[in-house]
Amino acid sequence: MEDESKKDKVKYNKPRGDSWPLIKRCLGYFRPYRLYIFISLISLGIVAGSTAAAAFLVKPALDDIFIAQDERALRVIPFLLFLAVVCMSIFQFLQRYLMHSCGIKVLQTLRNEMYCKFTALPVNFFDHNRVGMLMSRIVNDVNLLKSSLPHFIDLIKDFLTMLGLLVVVFYQDAQLALISLVIYPLAVYPFIHFSNKIRKLGRKKQLRLSHITGFLQETLSGIKVIKAFAAETRESQSFAHENKRLTDNSLKQLKYNSLATPVMEVLGAVGMGLIIWYGGSKVIAGDTTPGTFFSFLTALFMLYKPIKKLNKTNLHIQQALAGAERVFQVLDSDEITEERGGNVQLKPPFQSLEMKKVTFYYPGSGKPALENVNLSIERGQKIAIVGPSGAGKTTLINILPRFYVQHQGEVYINGLPTGEYTLHSLRRFMGIVSQDNFLFNTTVRDNIAYGLDYADQLQVEAAARAAFAHDFIMELSDGYDTVLGERGVRLSGGQKQRITIARAILKDPALLILDEATSALDTESERIVQQALENLMQKRTSIVIAHRLSTILSADSIVVLDQGRILSQGSHEKLLYKCSLYKKLYEMQFQDQNASLEGDAGERE
Repeated sequence: MEDESKKDKVKYNKPRGDSWPLIKRCLGYFRPYRLYIFISLISLGIVAGSTAAAAFLVKPALDDIFIAQDERALRVIPFLLFLAVVCMSIFQFLQRYLMHSCGIKVLQTLRNEMYCKFTALPVNFFDHNRVGMLMSRIVNDVNLLKSSLPHFIDLIKDFLTMLGLLVVVFYQDAQLALISLVIYPLAVYPFIHFSNKIRKLGRKKQLRLSHITGFLQETLSGIKVIKAFAAETRESQSFAHENKRLTDNSLKQLKYNSLATPVMEVLGAVGMGLIIWYGGSKVIAGDTTPGTFFSFLTALFMLYKPIKKLNKTNLHIQQALAGAERVFQVLDSDEITEERGGNVQLKPPFQSLEMKKVTFYYPGSGKPALENVNLSIERGQKIAIVGPSGAGKTTLINILPRFYVQHQGEVYINGLPTGEYTLHSLRRFMGIVSQDNFLFNTTVRDNIAYGLDYADQLQVEAAARAAFAHDFIMELSDGYDTVLGERGVRLSGGQKQRITIARAILKDPALLILDEATSALDTESERIVQQALENLMQKRTSIVIAHRLSTILSADSIVVLDQGRILSQGSHEKLLYKCSLYKKLYEMQFQDQNASLEGDAGERE
């Protein structure tokens, strides 16, 4: 399996590794939820204060209740301790709920931004980027980013809790507190040593996940091809290879994460042992009371928990920042630019189309796919484009709706360059029926009325009748409410094509483009579809790319294209005399047809 990084043609901006600018940008997405964050911050302050209060209450509980046997203290202190714990629990819930709800809403915003970014990119971007890898950016990477602020707030909460407990520790015994804090700064070591490694491995993990997502999307979509070539074992081995790379990366990440905790445990145990030894000596000597020492010890134990938790929180933050880097690489990349149109609305009727010296190159190709193409089309004309495979026919029609943008020359519709029109009006002006009859996994009705919110059932049925699709639709299990499955898997090729024709009829375009709309059909299906196409082309200007020349003999003008250049143009009769390539294509096709007919006749005899 080829390394996916070699297949990814887009150069994303490299991560700089600076955490603070990245954190600030992540936090910027939480700005609309300032009130939630404010309440959450107050809540975590109360949690920190309640935690410190619970630790402080250990001293009077031990000294006044158990040693002095004060009955009043017996009634008050347990209630105060209960109140502190209840207060801590309520506000801890409030803080966590508000922060994570903010994270979920930010996740929604980011996914919307990423999806809008991808759908606004030009078609050629998707020619060079695997769909599965793009899906991974929207699903996996964005999902990590949502936890950035909640975990950052957890970091603040742990810090405030530590601060409150430190106040208790120093209040109870400042000398013992200073001795104990000699050990705790060593706990910073795991962060310094492991943070960069965790971030780096987090980036690699997200990359591996995107590779696997891309692999799954590609192979599962092409499962018929895999089975046809009996390549299940080969693809399973390729998947196992990708899966191993992800597993190895995850194990490294686990190693560094798991190693940090034991380091802190050992340091904490050493410190705690020394403190108990020293503090116990002071109690025995009478320099402090047992209540004071145990209050100190409780606060110290409670202080250890947020310090230990810092490691886990840091891991989540580093993973979130790794996901953030990959998300912002897409949003900020210099090479991933959204397609843009002009400001003029293109409205029917169609008047003229003119291509002047149009030249177009595919990325990485030194040879033009179209070279110096000049073509004029008037209102009401039926123009056919023919030529051998690779001549540039599909490229030519992809330039008209600006799926691709020419490198030289200009395309004019109704007297204005297509670049001056809004993309929405330009593309709604045209109807395109191609051999790739893509249908969505939704109902027949929704597929026919796709993009046309105003269409009602009567209009949908009228379009289906004109496309000779109504009868077979009514034979489906739920008629127009039948869900067609992924890419219309429940229909035959001819049926799918008639659905797409009905979609084009309902759209009622001013300019119709047919890209080898019948090339993949059998003779019977082609005959029905051709009738549907005739209904579609009535009283419309149309451009037809034809594989079978018999379908375009009545065209007003036939354009012969070869190696990106127009060789000749004219009627069928004229081209037979003046264009050797057209004559060759015509004779080859009709000889094949005659041979097929003779073979059928021989079999009948």
